[in-house]
Amino acid sequence: MLRRLALTAIASLAALSAAAPAATAATGPLPLPLPLPLPLLHADDAGTRLTVTVSGTGDPAAEGVFELKCGPAGGSHPAAQQACDRLEELAGEGADPFAPVPGDAMCTQQFGGPATARVTGTWRGRGIDTVFDRTDGCAISRWNGLRPVLPNVR
Repeated sequence: MLRRLALTAIASLAALSAAAPAATAATGPLPLPLPLPLPLLHADDAGTRLTVTVSGTGDPAAEGVFELKCGPAGGSHPAAQQACDRLEELAGEGADPFAPVPGDAMCTQQFGGPATARVTGTWRGRGIDTVFDRTDGCAISRWNGLRPVLPNVR
């Protein structure tokens, strides 16, 4: 029984193999599929759309909720082009500006003020949801490294 199934499968395969070249010879070669047009993506427009919520800076102009879109730069962010340029610069350096301070980092015990910022959305197509503050030297450095996405705070 198993031998009969195997022989039937082999015979079917042989028949199909013989029929395929004959079919293409009669009708000519099959047309090649046309390539689909792909949008040209620049590194700065690879999916950056962020909401930046800033509070506690002491500067009413620096506080609020700001939308930042890159590629082209836009949204309600007061320095959208410079912020997009900074994000692109950090990406070119291979840096992740939204990474938290490592747990084993040695940070100076200095207080940079009560300012906080929450950044949500997408950066280069990756989901972002992180909080920035200025509670010690590492947090201050992390904040300052992301200026002008985050406001200049003294």
